[in-house]
This record gives sequence, C-alpha cells and structure tokens, in this order.
Amino acid sequence: MTAKVDPIPEGMHSVTPHLVVDGAADAIEFYKKAFKATETARIPGQNGRLIHAAVRIGDSTVMLVDEMPDFGNLGPKKLNGSPVTLHIYVPDVDATYAQAIAAGATERMPPADMFWGDRYGQVTDPFGHVWSIATHVKDMTPEEMNAEMKKQMPNCG
Repeated sequence: MTAKVDPIPEGMHSVTPHLVVDGAADAIEFYKKAFKATETARIPGQNGRLIHAAVRIGDSTVMLVDEMPDFGNLGPKKLNGSPVTLHIYVPDVDATYAQAIAAGATERMPPADMFWGDRYGQVTDPFGHVWSIATHVKDMTPEEMNAEMKKQMPNCG
C-alpha cells in the first residue's frame, strides 16, 4: 500500500516562478547576496548546466534552469527583455534595494512611497530579470488609493 502524496509539496505555493537564466549557478549566488536567498535544490546536467535548481526567498520558492536553446529555453537577455516582473515583499525595501544594487543589480526605479500604500522600487538583476521590491507601509481603501493616484499621477488614466 502506498502513502497518499500531497499534490502540492510542503513549502510550495500554488504559483512558483521558474526562471530561465544564462548562468543559473551564478544567479543562485546573486540571489543569495541580493535577496538573502537560500539554495534548496540543484541538479546539474551532463554538460555542467543546471537542469533544475531552486532557491527560497522569504517564504517562497523560485526555480531556475540554465538556458537550453535546443529545448527553446532562452533567458531575457537573448529575448531582449521579459514582460514579467518578479515582486517581493520585504521588511525594509530601502535596505534590500541597496543590497541588490551592491550585489550587482541595475537600478530601474529607486524606492519611493507609492499611492497604493507600499514603499516600492525596481531593479534588474545581472541576468535580465526585473524585480520589484516593496514594503507595505499603509493600509488603504480602493477609494484612498484612487485619490492618491490622482495626486501623484494626474495624467494617468
């Protein structure tokens, strides 16, 4: 008799980003420095490229794989960017932002107080993935957010 297997493994969430990276092993080291990630899995292929890896950032897992053009796996640099932004909440956006820049990320948007109640900034990691970093600082109703948006961004929508 076999034991019942949980369809969602322990510690995983329903949605988990899976990044294609040109240099997954280097990306793991960057994420450790930039976001205090911990490595949870690493499966190298015969050619030394990683066919699967995972890191934990906060309470979430991010999976990684090396670029493998033969299988259609290309990272954002080969694709001239990505329409996807990875969003992380942290206790101190300014400290995490500075840590990511010191680790080698490129500044996209320095942290600022936003109309929706977060202090928020964006960086691009050395592998071409965009990360938004936020600390929630104020609970707001949709009406309050709309009023603040009109003040901060009068020409938006």
